Parts: sequence; C-alpha cells; structure tokens
Amino acid sequence: MIFRTTVRAALLTALLSSTSLSALAAETDYRNDHLLTTAAELVTAIGQETTESALDAENDLVIVDVRPADAFAEGHIPGAVQLDPDAVADPDAPVGGTLRALEDLAALIGDLGISADTQVVLYDDKGGFHAARMFWLLEYLGHRNVQLLDGGIQAWTAAEQTLATGAGKSPTPQRFAPAVTPRRYASADYILAHREDDDTLVIDVRPSNLFAKGHIPWAQSIPWKGNLEEDLTMKPADELIDHFAAHGVTADRNIVIHCQNGLASAHSYFALRLIGHPQVRTYHRSWAEWGTADDLPKAGSAG
Repeated sequence: MIFRTTVRAALLTALLSSTSLSALAAETDYRNDHLLTTAAELVTAIGQETTESALDAENDLVIVDVRPADAFAEGHIPGAVQLDPDAVADPDAPVGGTLRALEDLAALIGDLGISADTQVVLYDDKGGFHAARMFWLLEYLGHRNVQLLDGGIQAWTAAEQTLATGAGKSPTPQRFAPAVTPRRYASADYILAHREDDDTLVIDVRPSNLFAKGHIPWAQSIPWKGNLEEDLTMKPADELIDHFAAHGVTADRNIVIHCQNGLASAHSYFALRLIGHPQVRTYHRSWAEWGTADDLPKAGSAG
C-alpha cells in the first residue's frame, strides 16, 4: 500500500480546493470544508486495504477514536488509536472539565503518534461530541492539520467499511511541541472584561432547560444539538449559518462559547469554524466554574 502518496494526494486536493471559495461553495457550502472529512474520503486517504499497519506509515496520518477502551475494542476503524473521552481533563481539578497541565497534554498527544507534520482525523459515536473537544484542543495548541469524520463511526459502517477489533496496535510516540493560540481560548475574566463590548457575543450551548436554571446574564442560548442532522452528520452550511445568525452570531463578531464542562462548547466551536467564523473562542471551564463561583453574576431560576 502506497500510504504516504495517497495521504499527501488527499491533502493536496483539500488545500487546492480551499483556495477557491467559489468552487468550494458549489461543492459543500462549508467555507472551511477541509476541517471535515467523509468515510469515502478517509478510505481514499488510507488506501483500500485499511489495516493496523497504517500506524507504521511514518505518521502521515493518525486516526483517533475518542471513545472508551471497551467500545474501541468492540470495533474501530482499522489503524485508529484510542483516546478516552476524558483523557485531557484533570481528574483532580476542583472544576470539572479543567484541562491537564500543558506538558501533560503535549505528552498525551505525542503518545498518540502525533507530531507537527501529522494529519489527524478524529471520530466518536456521538456526532463529534467528544471528538470536537480534541479538535478544539489541537487548534488551541497550534496544530492546524486536523479534521472530524462527519457522522463518526456510524458513517464508517454505513459506508460498508470493515471494523477492526481488540486493543489495536500501540502508536510510535512522537514529540509534540505545543504552540498555544490564545485567540482560541477564553476565561471568566475575559468574558467579564468584554461584557460591554457589542462586538463580543457569549453563547451557551447547553440544553435550554439548563440555561433556564442558570446562565451568564448576557449569554445567548443556542443548544449544540442544533448543529446535527438526525444521522449525526453536520447540518448543511446554509442551515448552520441560519441557526447561528438568528441569534446574532455573525462572522464579524468575536464569539465566546461555553457549556457545562467544555465538551458541547467545542462542538459548536467546530461548527462555527466549519462555516468560516474566524473569531471563535471556547470557555472550556464553562458553567462548571461560572455556576459555582460566588463572585460571578448569574441569571435564571437558580441564579
């Protein structure tokens, strides 16, 4: 299998297509369609004979299955490596969803076989709910060559592609050097500092019933599940644009997204990046921090 050639050809095609916005719009309407891949495109990228040996192909491509180990063992995309959905969160932090220390995150990512030159494809079985946090994290840490598999593992099996079973083959560890991108991150202090800024919009992507119980007073409620079709693929670009624009989310505004603990917010972060919003930040400590802090303002029935 000529693995490196197929991957590089796929990457070149994506790069070339992204240079022509008019051609891109005619094909998918996603301004940043290179952030999303399909099962058919992934098959092309890794070759027709998808085997665990894909992990030995000089790390051109790493496919990360963001599901628990038992689900991975029952069936995964051949050649994928497994990452627990909460592996990036610090289990000892007082605020749920708090990220591990930077050096620990770098080691975790490197142990997946990811280096600066690696193309990364992420998937799960929840429409990207878990995979999107890794997408946001990799972008926040400066890794640009990362995609989500549209529809996750369900799309892979619907395309009649085979699954591998068992623990899989361990990847060859790589050196991952983070290049933190501050414009992808927001803190509680950042949100407070921009409270009176008309160009900054805070959106809460939790379910509407949780928003009603308590929320940041100037936040807009835009539940994350509105990003998905029933088959767990992303909605078309025009529907996503309308979905967000109805709440004042336009490409010229600085958008800050939060949820409960950094998972759902990352999904809407991905959706906005996909349709071309350049100024998007995730408040990953989210309501787990804001909702329990006595000195932060709150609205809602429990506020």
